[in-house]
Order: sequence, then structure tokens, then C-alpha cells
Amino acid sequence: MKILSADLGKFKSVFCVYDGQRAEFQTVPTERETFSEVIRQASADVVVFETCTAAGWVADLCEELGMDYFVANPNGEAWRWSKIKRKTDRDDALKLARLTAMNELPTVHVPSRAVRAKRSLLKFREQVVRNRVAVQNEIRALWQAQGLPSLPSGKSLWTVAGLSLLSSHARPLSECSPEEFWRGQLGLLLESYAHNRSQEKQLEQKLEALAKQDASIKRLQTIPGVGRCTAEVIVSWLDDPTRFRNGREVSSYAGLVPVQYQSGESDRRGRITRRGSKLLRKRLVECTWLMMRYNPWAQQLVQRISKGQRTRKKQAIVAVARRLLVRCWAMLRDGTDWQQPKAC
Repeated sequence: MKILSADLGKFKSVFCVYDGQRAEFQTVPTERETFSEVIRQASADVVVFETCTAAGWVADLCEELGMDYFVANPNGEAWRWSKIKRKTDRDDALKLARLTAMNELPTVHVPSRAVRAKRSLLKFREQVVRNRVAVQNEIRALWQAQGLPSLPSGKSLWTVAGLSLLSSHARPLSECSPEEFWRGQLGLLLESYAHNRSQEKQLEQKLEALAKQDASIKRLQTIPGVGRCTAEVIVSWLDDPTRFRNGREVSSYAGLVPVQYQSGESDRRGRITRRGSKLLRKRLVECTWLMMRYNPWAQQLVQRISKGQRTRKKQAIVAVARRLLVRCWAMLRDGTDWQQPKAC
């Protein structure tokens, strides 16, 4: 089998043509047209590259050219570099080819272009919300540093009345004396807050419109305590439910399974692996805390796992978050709505 492997870089990439005995290397710019020409000239049976920022459009290019391809998972044990004196781009490309030839390459699923775009939009919304919260905290800290009367707590500060109070103390920075630079800083922070809120509203409008057309998101929203934000993240990251063989694979994909240390008679488990999407885990854990108020199944399960001990409650929440993900996967796989389980 003739294998074309590629070590993808930001500006340049190294291709390796490997036939089981000889390896030929070529360094080219990381551009779509150049890649297309290299793949055509190689006449390989399969194209191999590791997951990275450029992996999406390279996979799309292979599909357009009718080429079989594998995307390697660099987190796999077979891919780890340890106790070596040299690691170059050529070494990476050759290792990809050799692992493929030995059928030992750890691979990952590549979602479609539409799913990748949806994931990117969800991550961007998370970033916008994070920026907005950071600006709000900076405004409160700036106000407190001036020794002024306390601001309204909670959401009441970000109402029309609260923002008017802040605006009345703000000034253009160019008009501020050194003693009043804080007023100019406050004005800039308020502008940043307004910009973040505008972006957030646009994102929410678009995502809400998409959710109304997605039957999978509506199905997950039948779970008491699961809202649109959580459902759309779960649907986007699970993508095709049939690619998972069982619930253990789903749990491992989200990084919600414990690390296992086994040697001889010793077999112990540690914290969760935290592999996969950080946003997916965050949404699942936040949703589980919310389900404690609305979902009897989650309430009973947390109580049983924690055994009523406050120090074990967080561990129980993570455990229920894993079970929630598995149930969501089963609902999407079977096309069924939520059915309240029997008492735990």
C-alpha cells in the first residue's frame, strides 16, 4: 500500500510518500491548491495527517478528490514521543505513515463542514460571554477602587437604570485630567460592554433560529432541566450518534471517565481524564446542577452516589453528568424523547 502522510504546519507542511520500504519527503506551503497538486501527483492509496486547525479543510479536499484518508489522534499512546534525541517534521510524517502501514494509527472522527462551523460558533459565543463577564467585573473593581457608594448587586446593575448611573460618571478619556482617568477608563469599559452585549444578542438570535429547525435539539429539551444551550452543544459534539458503539465510548470521548492506573495486583482509578471538549463537559456539569431543582432522576442519583455527604456532592455531580450524556446519546441514537427512569 502506498501511503501519503503529512505533518501539517501553520505556514509549511511536510509530505511523506511511503511504500513500506522507502520514504520520499517534500516540503510545501500550507495552501489548498498546493496540497491538491501534491495529492494528485502522489497517486497514493490513502492520505494520513494528524488533527489540527487545518485538518478540517484538508479532509474536505481529500473527499473532493475522492481520496481515502485517516486523521490521527495525537493523544494516543502510540503517537507519544518520549526518550528520543530528535523530533522533526519529517520524523512526524514518517511515523504517521509507518503507524498506518502497521494498522496501529489512532484515528479521530472528522465532522462535516456544517458541524465544524456550528461548533466554532458555539465556542465563539462562549468567548463573547466570557469577555462580557470580565468587563463587568472590571467595572465593579474600578468603581470600588474610587471609594464610591456601593453599586447595585447582581443583574440590577446591568439594567437601563444601572447603566445610566455608570454612564453619568463616565467621561471621554481625552477630556480627563490625571485625577479622573478612571472616568475615561469607565467610559471605554462601558463601550466594550455594549459591544459584547450586541455580539451576544446576534449570536443568540442565530442559534435560537437554528435550534427551532433541529429536531435533535428539541428532543433533548424534553429532559427536565436541559435547555437549548446545553442541547445544542451536546448535539454538535456527538454529531453522528452511530459512530459510538456503547456508552463507555461516549463517556471516554467527553473525558468523563476516571484515569486508570493498573500494574500487577494494583488497580486504582484517579480523577477524570478531561479529554475532549472542555465546553461539552462544562455544559453537562452546569446542567446537572440545574437538574437538581427540576429532575427527580438527577436528585435521587446524586443523593445515592454522594450518600448524603457534602464532600462527595461534586463527585456525584460529575458522575450524573456522565450518565446524562450517555442518556442523551441513546435518545439521539434511537430517536426517542425523554422517559423518566424508575427510582434509583
